[in-house]
Amino acid sequence: MIGPEDVVQLELIQPSARSRPKPKSNGVPVAEVDPVASVLVDTGLAHLDRPFEYLVPAELSDDVVPGVRVKVRFAGQDLDGFVVSRAAEAEHEGRLATLRRLVSPEPVLTPAVLSAASEVARNYGGVVGDVLRLAVPPRHAAAEKALSADGPELDPPPVLESEAWSRYAGGLAFLSRLTAGDAPAASLLAVPTVDPNEDWPRLLADAAAAALAGDRGCIIVVPDARDVTRVEAMLTERLGKGHHVRLTADQGPQARYTAYLKVLRGHVRVVVGTRAAAFAPVQNLGLIAWWDDGDDLLDEPRAPYPQVREVARIRARAEGTALLSAGFTRTVALAHWCGDGSFVPLEAPRALLRRMVARVRVAGEGTDLARDPAAARAHLPSVAWEVAKDGLTRGPVLVQVPRRGYLPSLSCQDCRRPARCRVCAGPLGLRGPGQPPTCRWCGAVETRFECPHCGSPRLRSSVVGARRTAEELGRAFPGIPVATSGAGAVVDHVDAKPRLVISTPGAEPVADDGYAACLLLDAWALLDRSSMDASEEALRRWTAAVALTRGAAAGGVAVLAGAPTHTTVPAVEALVRWDPAWFAERELAERLELGLPPSARVATLTGARPALHSAVQEMRLGESVRVLGPLPVTGDTERLVLTSPLDGGPTLAAEVAAMRARRSARKDSAPVTARLDPRDPTT
Repeated sequence: MIGPEDVVQLELIQPSARSRPKPKSNGVPVAEVDPVASVLVDTGLAHLDRPFEYLVPAELSDDVVPGVRVKVRFAGQDLDGFVVSRAAEAEHEGRLATLRRLVSPEPVLTPAVLSAASEVARNYGGVVGDVLRLAVPPRHAAAEKALSADGPELDPPPVLESEAWSRYAGGLAFLSRLTAGDAPAASLLAVPTVDPNEDWPRLLADAAAAALAGDRGCIIVVPDARDVTRVEAMLTERLGKGHHVRLTADQGPQARYTAYLKVLRGHVRVVVGTRAAAFAPVQNLGLIAWWDDGDDLLDEPRAPYPQVREVARIRARAEGTALLSAGFTRTVALAHWCGDGSFVPLEAPRALLRRMVARVRVAGEGTDLARDPAAARAHLPSVAWEVAKDGLTRGPVLVQVPRRGYLPSLSCQDCRRPARCRVCAGPLGLRGPGQPPTCRWCGAVETRFECPHCGSPRLRSSVVGARRTAEELGRAFPGIPVATSGAGAVVDHVDAKPRLVISTPGAEPVADDGYAACLLLDAWALLDRSSMDASEEALRRWTAAVALTRGAAAGGVAVLAGAPTHTTVPAVEALVRWDPAWFAERELAERLELGLPPSARVATLTGARPALHSAVQEMRLGESVRVLGPLPVTGDTERLVLTSPLDGGPTLAAEVAAMRARRSARKDSAPVTARLDPRDPTT
């Protein structure tokens, strides 16, 4: 580790700039003009998160420009860094070390990306170097050599009237402002449709075309590679070949770096990719659009844990960029922005929604309860069987199951308490038919279960997984093909032939002409999650599945099974009415009343109790900051939750960053993980 005492190693005795030969560059002595380079060194340490000055060798002076990668000597090691500026004189009064070498003359770090990365780091109390590792892909020398400096000549994309956007109040006005070079910000609630020319990928492609028509670039961010593929196909159809690049982490080093260079050099001005694409160095950026704001794949799992929504807003403020968030639902954070006027809501008329959205039935309500008293609690109630049977005469039927596996959760047959492993207290489940119960945490096999509460040796299923559901439905509908889609075996597409498609949330395949029917099983498993956004996430997953189903006008039906019927559940009501805007506003009102995000900034500190106590004691927290906890996490690890009003958010972020820097400088052995604005502060 590099401590503060090691930084003096930077001031190695080096020949001064005056003793060096002064090469000519366009008749001007370069060494006399800017002999000093400020380098952002990738130390990985919070207390060294600032540029350091180095002398530039005369032979490298013309190539060492802001944005290039260099190697420098830092505390006895050769480390990577980015040159961020050149200067005629050093601010440091001592003698400077010299740059070791130039890694590449390609200025891959643009001023706009550096500014965005710095602001993201400040907003999340993080380190700029951590953000740059997310924003700029590793260098690939072969890619630099293979890509020509000049891009291909491209035909201008056709300017067409967008029928897809005309269905939304204010939709065409939004596109017009994009084309005119304005910077509108909107939250679009997409209408479900099985027509590719009106579906959400077409909406995003049309928005990109509008930005290009205004001579500006566009970034489109989607949760996963399947979504990237769908948007790519529509961009090619809408803009023509060669107008966009794909930028995802799964491309491989050379392909990803080549795509980055194409954007950097201005060969293309439209980027579609996953979360890191939000930092793409698009020239004259005019629009950042992202799909499905509530998907946790848009949350970066590495420090400083930025969310695409915030990255987009930070870039928009600095670069005058338009923003578009589209989805079938609207998150509470976006509802907050719509409420304060930052974003304009774009929605379709109710009459259109009634035709385009499948009719949603809730098992156990109305006449279903009289015919089948157990309908509300059954895994596959009779109404679901009937809808599936009818749907299979007209096409494929989608069955969404909350959990993968066979029987992923077991409980005691008599007292209904969850069955736990005797070794690690993890949950017991069945991996397949005829197999013994196995711990999902440590893998230990339970050969002789005995409930510690009532002594019963009998087990029952708590949640039925996708594999068991496929087995049951396969027996119920003999001769009907059954396909499964989930982790490890995701199916992207199915044809229009009758079949049962069993899928976990987020892995639903797209069907030609849409699904004839949709079954949403075990609704309680999503609603009962111990998470602040459980209802919001449940509605998002249900709407994503129903949106793949044919509309009510075409006979599409969806059945929600396992939802509570003894009380009104807002998420269920929003699904039946297809009114995600109402649900988001209702959730926002409750959080505003309780002082929860997004009406407040939240920071979580996780670690051992003594380390947490020390960290908080050193932080200068104002009276408006509330300290909640500690909450137990695992073992000796606990969590503190700090909440602050929105206007105190920057101060809270600065204090978190300062706390991390102090602990890094002292080389504290007990780690404290800090995270700002997590999706759920309690998990």
